[in-house]
Amino acid sequence: MLKTGKSLRLRRLSLAGDGRYLFVPLDHSVSDGPLVPAGQWDDLLRALVAGGADGIIVHKGRARALAPEVLRSCALVVHLSASTACSADVDAKVLVGDVEEALRLGADAVSVHVNIGSDTEGQQLADLGAVARSCDDWGMPLIAMIYPRGPRIENPRDPALLAHLVNVAADLGADMVKTSVALPLERMAEVVAHSPIPVLAAGGPPDGSDLIEYGTAVMASGCHGLAVGRRIFSAPSPASLVSGLAAVVHGRGADGITPGDTGQATRPDEKADGMGMTHYSTIVAGVA
Repeated sequence: MLKTGKSLRLRRLSLAGDGRYLFVPLDHSVSDGPLVPAGQWDDLLRALVAGGADGIIVHKGRARALAPEVLRSCALVVHLSASTACSADVDAKVLVGDVEEALRLGADAVSVHVNIGSDTEGQQLADLGAVARSCDDWGMPLIAMIYPRGPRIENPRDPALLAHLVNVAADLGADMVKTSVALPLERMAEVVAHSPIPVLAAGGPPDGSDLIEYGTAVMASGCHGLAVGRRIFSAPSPASLVSGLAAVVHGRGADGITPGDTGQATRPDEKADGMGMTHYSTIVAGVA
């Protein structure tokens, strides 16, 4: 079969070539503010690459400032959506870049954020569709970051609702979809079963509990990968934590990871089910 530009780029998004992905979103600097002091930015990137991240997700200005050698073994995803925590409507997302810009920056993929249930859902869906068309024109993979957020959402962890969302992403042209995890977490398998494209689980428990254990449970549900940002770039040792998560995502186990690297917190009410999953109904309630 003739290889297209999109198929070649999709292959580069998975370091192991196994169709599994560990992405580290670093777009929070637009929405929330600086991640690290400016002088530590390159060190953070090198730590993520050394740990084995499959890709980083940044805005176009940050991508423009990257030293080419930093990403020799890590894919570049340029995020095209933005909003800030100061906005009158924090669920509203607007396009601030396009596929052609991302191509000129050497991107392997682009991502677009959509909040279903928000007051501006219609425009965000239109933006996703327009970017998908441009991605097809240019052979660029598209990651849809699609979440149930807004005044019309009663239960953002409802598996049926999340299954709907991943199909919206697929039907409008995304190649893979990042979304919230269902609760209880083992029901994430239902979301994955209804998705025609790879599903990436967003975030991780925000309370300091074990991120490696969370990642293991997510992958056991059938997800194709993880997209974890804040819990990684705020960790004492981002490289070590990424290494552990990469091992989980690519099926190599997570030996050698210390409790300090996982952010492990012991909870007396944690119980594993027959699939080796932990019930995170309380832990994950605030996860993106």
